[in-house]
Amino acid sequence: MILSKLAAASLFVGVAAGPVVETPALRHMSIHQKNTAAQVYAASATDCIARSVAADTRFHSDQPAEGLGDLIVDAVPKCLGPVRAMIDAYDRYFGEGTGEEFFMGPYLDVLPNVIVKVTKTTAK
Repeated sequence: MILSKLAAASLFVGVAAGPVVETPALRHMSIHQKNTAAQVYAASATDCIARSVAADTRFHSDQPAEGLGDLIVDAVPKCLGPVRAMIDAYDRYFGEGTGEEFFMGPYLDVLPNVIVKVTKTTAK
């Protein structure tokens, strides 16, 4: 359910851009270095979404998983800047199209658990 709603939301995220041109510096970066650089953008997007979810009056810290999918879907448009930056960073470091693949796949797979963990940590 969350995936289909976010797939629709990602249509709003997608922006037509020119092809990503790999700079000489990127060619010399290791996979680990590229991953580390891209994770900064993922952390920023996650932080924005987690803050938006936690601030939503529908969020219940005693049962954080309740309705979390809908809260995430509603939070993504509020965090378009960081989400777009994350997608662009993955495209830049790993090739065109990898950013959206990452967002729609591994990122969204772990996002609910990360949000629950972050909100529990900040609630203490």
